[in-house]
Amino acid sequence: MKRTLSTLGIAICLVLLIRSCAFTSCTIPFSGMENTLFQGDRVIVNRWSYGLRLPFPSLIGYHRWNASIPRQGDIVVFNNPAPQTEDTPIEQRELYISRCIGAPGDTLMLNEQLVNIGEERIICPDDKTLYAYPGEREEELADAMQKAGVFGNELMGYDKGDYIRSFSHYELYLIKQVLEREIPFTSLQSHAASKANPFVIPARGQKVNVYPWNAKLLCNTINSHEGKKALLRGTTLIVDGKKTNAYTFTQDYCWVASGHSVNVCDSRLFGLVPESHLIGRADMVWFSKDPTASWNEGFRWSRFFHHVTP
Repeated sequence: MKRTLSTLGIAICLVLLIRSCAFTSCTIPFSGMENTLFQGDRVIVNRWSYGLRLPFPSLIGYHRWNASIPRQGDIVVFNNPAPQTEDTPIEQRELYISRCIGAPGDTLMLNEQLVNIGEERIICPDDKTLYAYPGEREEELADAMQKAGVFGNELMGYDKGDYIRSFSHYELYLIKQVLEREIPFTSLQSHAASKANPFVIPARGQKVNVYPWNAKLLCNTINSHEGKKALLRGTTLIVDGKKTNAYTFTQDYCWVASGHSVNVCDSRLFGLVPESHLIGRADMVWFSKDPTASWNEGFRWSRFFHHVTP
């Protein structure tokens, strides 16, 4: 009897150790991803995929062994970055599962609804892009450039009555602010680039410039995950009482997205996911309600977001 109890105790300890330090299982509770993931499907999460997060970070502080960053396309499991009660310890928050579409250091082109416009990426918001505009508006543009403090953007050529100049995304933003009437600019390298703004996904030790379109996101991230007090005055970011034009982050972050435009329970709602909240990568489905489901096809191409239960 004692041997049986001892064996059972050892087995329970091993299971708990494996769940805490190696692998864990999560259940998909909703049917919104059917034909890819079905309600009741169970997935195995590799806790070592981004390095092992030591247990009880709220008590001993955040530490991770053999840390690495998520890659674009990974299916990641993480604790809710924005719980209803902020005092809830990280390890006790709900678990979520979603696809990473922006890894640390990436730049995404997001529209006003914070939806990624596609696979196109740019290096940084200050990169130059060629724009065409009506030649008869040249004098008006030159005056706006001078008022906005944009210099050195020489004419690059002409195209059927249009003039061509190169501007960075931010320079074009400044020019549009001082124009008395709108000038139609057409990107010659990306039509979509004129409909969205570049968002840099912060990496640890990386300085991210503050722009009018990312100031709110950066402010919320600093307040929630960087341990500092930040606020906005208009589009000016104030961190610990000082005006900040660029902020150097102390964690790696990623941007996760739902495959459904009407489902805003993803980074559009709670913002960037910090490394301290990452549990691991979903590596396989070990039980599925769909007998014909293929792991390789399902997880390689799916884009989803679900609240999962541990």
